[in-house]
Amino acid sequence: MTIDNATSLRVLANYCAAAAESMGWTLMRTAHSTFVKETEDFSCQVLSPEGLTVASPRTFGATWYTGLDYSGVLGRFDYQEGDICVCSDPYSGFVATHAPDLHMWKPVFWKGELMCFVGNHIHNTDVGGAVPASLSRTLTEVHQEGIRIPPMRLMRDGKINQDLIDIISTNVRLPEQNWGDLNAQIACVAVGEAKVHDIIRRFGKEGFRAGLGQLLDYSEAQARRVISELPDGEYFFADYADEDQTGGYPVRMAVTLKIHGDSLTVDFTGSDPQLVSSLNMPTGGNERHALAMVGVMYALYCLDPTILLNSGLVRPVRAILPEGTVVNATSPAAVGMRSLMCNLAQTSVIGAFCRVVPDRMPASPGSGLSIMNVKTSTRSGRPVMASIGPVGGGAGGGPKADGVEGCGANMSFLKNTPVEINEAEVPISIHRYGLVKDSGGPGRYRGGLALEMQFQLFAPQSMVTARNRDRSNFSAWGLKGGQAGAVSRFIRNPGTDKAIELGSMDIVHCDPGDVILIQGPGAGGYGPPHERAVDDVLFDIRRGFVSAAHARERYGIALGPDGRLDEPATTALRAAMAAEAQPAEFGHGPYRVGYEKVWTRERYQALTAILAALPVTWRYFVKHRIFAAIGKTEPVTGDGAADIHAAYRRITAEFPDLPDLEPGRSSIAAE
Repeated sequence: MTIDNATSLRVLANYCAAAAESMGWTLMRTAHSTFVKETEDFSCQVLSPEGLTVASPRTFGATWYTGLDYSGVLGRFDYQEGDICVCSDPYSGFVATHAPDLHMWKPVFWKGELMCFVGNHIHNTDVGGAVPASLSRTLTEVHQEGIRIPPMRLMRDGKINQDLIDIISTNVRLPEQNWGDLNAQIACVAVGEAKVHDIIRRFGKEGFRAGLGQLLDYSEAQARRVISELPDGEYFFADYADEDQTGGYPVRMAVTLKIHGDSLTVDFTGSDPQLVSSLNMPTGGNERHALAMVGVMYALYCLDPTILLNSGLVRPVRAILPEGTVVNATSPAAVGMRSLMCNLAQTSVIGAFCRVVPDRMPASPGSGLSIMNVKTSTRSGRPVMASIGPVGGGAGGGPKADGVEGCGANMSFLKNTPVEINEAEVPISIHRYGLVKDSGGPGRYRGGLALEMQFQLFAPQSMVTARNRDRSNFSAWGLKGGQAGAVSRFIRNPGTDKAIELGSMDIVHCDPGDVILIQGPGAGGYGPPHERAVDDVLFDIRRGFVSAAHARERYGIALGPDGRLDEPATTALRAAMAAEAQPAEFGHGPYRVGYEKVWTRERYQALTAILAALPVTWRYFVKHRIFAAIGKTEPVTGDGAADIHAAYRRITAEFPDLPDLEPGRSSIAAE
């Protein structure tokens, strides 16, 4: 039996989405941790019998998991009614993507027959490990990142596995909070099971079973139609994170988008080797892994917002994820900060799509969103730890509108936590929480402004962690003449003689009275800034988004002594700007422009070829040695690739265990 018309199929899609949203509301309203109930770092799914996401909440929760695939763990168990299983190990089935994310799934039976699964995940604020909140780029092995739960039964016949609960409670810093969140997850899948039963009663057993497959097929057909309208070809883009470890070298994410008919390939060849820090992505090489597909899903949905959001959307897509690189790390590489690399993968994929259809895509989102956690104590000495919310940038300016301010954009649309909630849950004082003036990238349509937060701590031995700190150097890029957004900042005790610029540091030890200021990065602008409507610039000035000096310098808008528009001066300024304008395809900030004068695409191609031919354990070391050898010098001959090979030859003379590679002898294809 099949559902034989599109209207009925849409009705089923709405029922499944409503079931997922009911699960999400249950989870959010019963969770104990701020990070779940306020920030909404969780997901809920109705899953096909094979483990593919058929429906998830449309309006809340983390949006990265629309294509989540549980097939890597489902087949490990025989199921019966009352079972619930969990997993948080990123290397067991590649469903969980770091240890704090506890995934849970429950089989749904109808008259003794397995029909589907319902699932969810939450990000636990702490799961033990080397640092409070469990995550830092300073960690080098997955074993340091907290307790990892391989696929296990949490419940059998409706009875909880108390041994597993005891192991978890013993290894985390806030066992009561973890236990409360776990019960919220259990309630969530119970609601999901009940809602699926309601759907089966409406559509019938066979109609429901067939309908799940049809929903995946329908989304796939929509995606193929969108892809088939794009011009065939290969489109390359690269983006960078500030550092591969604390005080290290930049991380490069390279993407070649290959469009062929109604399918596409996302080739990450040319991305950096896996790192001796926690910035790696654990994808297992799965060509449709959720982390690798987020940018594609965002881009396709941007091109057609009527697409049904489920795993079928990525069926026409395959990713090439070279083993031993940041997009496919091998155990025991640390992966706790995989979200920063996933973020970078998204902006790289979006950049490649911008080369395909620049008139339909936005500039870069601010990216570099920092998840702020505080570990401190009350006056009585009781330890307290909580997330106080994300601090990031806005959305990129687009072909028809400004970017949204401070929304997090591609950071899964995590929500902010109200100041009142933060101060009630953590003994800190928040001095400022708002938007950063002049941070949005100038353009005909301005990039979204960044957020900033300033707060003070009062207890000794306090610690602030800022997960995913980035964009201190490499700014969000503009598009079609639009300019880059402002970079982020992280400062301890700003405006005092004890002020310290913290850059991309993500762990800060604080004394009583210390003040922390964090500013996110602004998003990129779209189109030449001198073409922005005068009234829009004046409105931005009035509401404090843009200063008068910034308006004059970047937009050619002059104000008189009385604060009113000086029309003759504005006309002259804008005419001069138009005459001098040389609109670029992408508007990169000065740091990236200078960096790529040294690290050309050809140099990176030579470096990537060498690293791909080495054992994984040597790649990061050799990368750092070659970067140190090249330094900040300009290419001397040609494109400078010969310098990379010369530097490698000097390394092999020092370390004879390394293979002797001649230019061109590599297992990796050219970008």
